[in-house]
Amino acid sequence: MAEEADDPATIGRRLRRIRHARGKSLDVIAGLAGISEGHLSRIERGERALDSASLIAGLANALEVAPSELTRLPVPAPANGEMDSAVAAVSGAVMAANRDQPGGLVLPIEALREQVRAALDAYCRDGLVREVGAALPGLIRDVHTSIAAGRDVADLLDLAVLLHVQVTVGWLRIAGASVELREHAVLLARRAAERRDTPTARGLAVYGGLYVAVAAGAFDLAQGELDAVSVPTNSPESTQLAGMLALSRSFLAAAAGRPGDVAAPLDHAAELAERTGQGNAYWLGFGPQEVGQWRAFGVLELGEHERAVSITESLQPKIHPLRGDPGQAAYWVTYGRALARLRGRRDDAARALRRAETLVPHAVQRNSLAREVLGELVAHAKPDSLSRELRGMVYRAGLSA
Repeated sequence: MAEEADDPATIGRRLRRIRHARGKSLDVIAGLAGISEGHLSRIERGERALDSASLIAGLANALEVAPSELTRLPVPAPANGEMDSAVAAVSGAVMAANRDQPGGLVLPIEALREQVRAALDAYCRDGLVREVGAALPGLIRDVHTSIAAGRDVADLLDLAVLLHVQVTVGWLRIAGASVELREHAVLLARRAAERRDTPTARGLAVYGGLYVAVAAGAFDLAQGELDAVSVPTNSPESTQLAGMLALSRSFLAAAAGRPGDVAAPLDHAAELAERTGQGNAYWLGFGPQEVGQWRAFGVLELGEHERAVSITESLQPKIHPLRGDPGQAAYWVTYGRALARLRGRRDDAARALRRAETLVPHAVQRNSLAREVLGELVAHAKPDSLSRELRGMVYRAGLSA
C-alpha cells in the first residue's frame, strides 16, 4: 500500500497522521488506549485491521478526537457513482424534516404506506442501494409533510419511525455517510416515536439508534436509552422487537468492553427466538438465525475470532432466509472479518468479503471496517501473490495495492 496519501484511505493511516499532528508518541497513545506499542504500530502500518468499536473509541479518546474522525471515508470516496450526491439529497431532506420544513407533498396514507413498503423491500430485501437513495429524499419529505397536514397522524408517525429506522439510518450507514448525519436521521425517528408514544415506536427508535451511538463511542448514552425502554412480549411482533433489543444489549456490552454482560441478554434473545421462530416483524428478521449472527458480532467484537468463525459456519446453510441480500452480505462481512485473523484462512477471508461485495457492493466498498480488513489482507500478501479477486476489491474500495 502507498506509504502516505493526501487523505489516508485506512483508519490506521489516518490515526498515524493525527498522532503525528498531536505530537504524541506510539507508546503514549498505546498506553492511553490500553494496548501494546507493537499492536498500535501494526495498526498504523495496516498490518492489523482496526475493526473493533471499543478500540476505535479508545484510540479516538487517546487522540482527543471523535471516533468518526478515524472512520470517515476518504475524499474522493470509493464506489461513488452518484452516491455522494444521493447522500447530500438525503441529508437535505433529513435536515428539512428536522426543522419542520419538509417541503414535500401531502399524500393519502395508503399511497405513502405503499411507497414505504416498496422502499423497505428494495433496501432490506433486495439491497438496491442506488435505487433507494434516489427515492428516499422525496419519500422523507412527503411523509413529514403529510404528518404536518394533520390527517391519519398516528398511522403516519408509525410509518415515519419504521421508514427512518429501517431505511434512512440503514441506508446512510451502508452509503458511508457520517455518523453525525446518521444521528440526525435517528433524531427524526425519535421525534416521531415520542409523539406516537407507544412502546413499539419507542423501542424501534432506540434500536435504530444503537449502531450510531456505538460508532460515536457513546456507549453510556446507548445503555441509558436501552434501559429506558420496555417492550411487552404479548404478541409475536412485539416479542420479535423485544428480542432485537436484547441482542442490542448484548452487542453493546461487547463494544463497551463489558464481556461479563454479554451472555445474559443474548440468552434471553435466544429464548424469545425459540418462541417466535424465524420472523420478520418490522423488517427486523428476528429469529434463531439473527440470534446466531448477533452472537458472532459480539464474540468478534471481543476478539474471539475462532469462535466467531465457528458460529458463522454453523449458520451458513440457512443464512437469513427472510433478510435478503443485505442480511446475507452482513453475514459474509462478519465471516470474512473473523477469518482474516486465523492462520491459513486469509484466502477464505477474501472470498467471503467478495461474496458480500457481489451481493451488496457498498457493504464492502464503503464500509470502514470491511475496508480495514481488506487493507490487512493486502499488507500480509506478497505483491506478486495477490489474488485477482482481492486485487479487484482493493481497487474498488479505493485502497492501493
